[in-house]
Amino acid sequence: MEYRNVPTICTYCGTGCGLLLEVLDGQVVGTYPDYAHPVSEGHLCIKGWNAGAFVHHPDRLTKPLFRKGNDFVEVSWDEALERVAGELKRIRDQYGPDAIGLFGSAKATNEANYLMQKLARAVIGTNNIDHCARLCHAPSVAGLAMTFGSGAMTNSIPELENSRCILVTGSNTTEGHPIIGARIMRAKERGATLIVVDPRDIQLARFADFHLRQRPGTDVAWINGMIHVILREGLENKEFIATRTENFDALWEVVKEYPPERVEQITGIPADQLAAAARAYARAESAAIVYAMGITQHTTGTDNVVSLANLAMVTGQIGRPSTGVNPLRGQNNVQGACDVGALPNVYPGYQSVTDEKVRQKFLEAWGAAPPARAGFTVTEMVDLAGVGAIRALYIMGENPLLSDPNIHHAREALERIEFLVVQDIFLSETAQFAHVVLPAASFAETSGTFTATDRRVQLVRQAIPPIGESREDWQIICEIARRLGTPAGPYGKFDYAGTAEIMDEIAALTPIYGGISHRRLEELGFLQWPCRTPDDPGTPILHTEQFTRGLGRFQPVHYRDPAELTDKEYPFILTTGRVMFHWHTGTMTRRSPKLHKEVPEGYVEINPLDAERLQIGKSERIRLVSRRGAVETKAWITRRVAPGVVFMPFHFAEAAANVLTNAALDPVAKIPEYKVCAVRIEKITEVERPEKLVAARAGAS
Repeated sequence: MEYRNVPTICTYCGTGCGLLLEVLDGQVVGTYPDYAHPVSEGHLCIKGWNAGAFVHHPDRLTKPLFRKGNDFVEVSWDEALERVAGELKRIRDQYGPDAIGLFGSAKATNEANYLMQKLARAVIGTNNIDHCARLCHAPSVAGLAMTFGSGAMTNSIPELENSRCILVTGSNTTEGHPIIGARIMRAKERGATLIVVDPRDIQLARFADFHLRQRPGTDVAWINGMIHVILREGLENKEFIATRTENFDALWEVVKEYPPERVEQITGIPADQLAAAARAYARAESAAIVYAMGITQHTTGTDNVVSLANLAMVTGQIGRPSTGVNPLRGQNNVQGACDVGALPNVYPGYQSVTDEKVRQKFLEAWGAAPPARAGFTVTEMVDLAGVGAIRALYIMGENPLLSDPNIHHAREALERIEFLVVQDIFLSETAQFAHVVLPAASFAETSGTFTATDRRVQLVRQAIPPIGESREDWQIICEIARRLGTPAGPYGKFDYAGTAEIMDEIAALTPIYGGISHRRLEELGFLQWPCRTPDDPGTPILHTEQFTRGLGRFQPVHYRDPAELTDKEYPFILTTGRVMFHWHTGTMTRRSPKLHKEVPEGYVEINPLDAERLQIGKSERIRLVSRRGAVETKAWITRRVAPGVVFMPFHFAEAAANVLTNAALDPVAKIPEYKVCAVRIEKITEVERPEKLVAARAGAS
């Protein structure tokens, strides 16, 4: 009998908690918190305590699969890899490199994502590489780069406990990032002022000094309103504005049009409450902004982010401990996947693909590089697959048939595609449409690094060998690349002794990771980028002396309505989000018995006044209908939502919220508008004609 505990990093949210996987005779049998970890400090949320529960689930993919008709048959790895490489080569040669798209994964390691984008760029010859950051925090990357020069969390998680004021918006932190939520609560206990701006009565709101309940989709208006109050009352940091920023006059020209009284008409936030919250934020010795996808998942997502950056700069609440603009990244390695280049417009380290000098650098390093033009995003690639412009997709660890908006449209596109290969640990909704399925190893079976939301790079350690015939992501990518033919540059090979060697290559080509190696991470526990040299201790706080771009640039924006408004036919606003016990598309948490038991099915939150008017009873099954489709689920009658607003979690395939959501995109970050769409609510009678049910599920009205 062999028993050991293997330290690693949690596979769920971007907090980057440390945990120990309990291994007995080659099987993961439990999970414990790492008491020495600097962020989680011996704590885990309910998902973390159950992080290993899905690893040995009987649904695990253990052998490569080929589609035959409506079924799958098991094949050897050689057969699978030869077919994948052969089809990709055929399509590249016949239609060109840009007929192929690749999806990296926020669940996979930095090393695997680096190789995925290298496969796209150096072997296939396309910048069509993206991942689910497009669906969560692409506006953070774009908006913070525009204003600060760096699209990442400015401060470190532990600092939040010492903030004197915390503004939380678009983040149900105690459910989405519970360990960070606990730090916010400790700051509150120490006397911090807590401002929560959220349309729902989330747990944090009940402890807040100010709960500003805005109408979904009106964030630019209330942020401009806060800045208006600060400038009108002389609460701005004049010295910081004069010495550290530019374009201030343009900001005032815009925000002077947003007095609190006008903002109240747009947002529903009482003018006096907005003004009081603005004063509290501006006057605090240290104030931090914390936000998540409730800010970014809008057609105005980038506008929302730059508005928050404007608020931080006008008060000088940035570049110091316990301040800053702090996006909470959703998945365990969404930050890292962005950092190492799994984006269509940048090489690793956010080096622009349109910069010919950067392109030349990678051409010399790899021996090949794609043209100097940005590739397509995940949503664009799915759209193009539907019209035949994208002929092949290689998807690693993503599940667009639950995560994409307007799922009916995404399904139609993947049904039409010429060749689809999916690399995953379970036969996800997307994998069921694949021509080839490649069985990947889980986080417990792989080594490498994850980068947490506060730019904290940490080691992931292999606890057990890959289950069955599954393989680590990086190994699969290397096998495909070698079959396609690798370039001859000094870093062109796809032949590595292990993931430490891949990280050495990342460091050589990525300035912000230049001082990061597995050896240093073993010694130090973590490093926060930018970490540029082998003796660089890393950077806990960004923009301390100057912004990454030099001067911070105010980017004033006007309020714009959401892409879809309510009307008589669709009178309710639907917004979506997470619950504490599940994660993303549920492929892992719904296979974890304790988590599944807590929330076994989907639901919709409805205000009691709306439920009474529609004669909907507790837990009654109802139908939600949007302009794109319909779903049936049960009603949860609660004051957590305001009248006229309904909320659905998006984890449940049988009640998929994204059947309803709007695929309208932010023009800059190309993120869909998940947080606002118009729906109606229908009671389900005991007997309905089958054709009515079919029509309701299928289509647009």
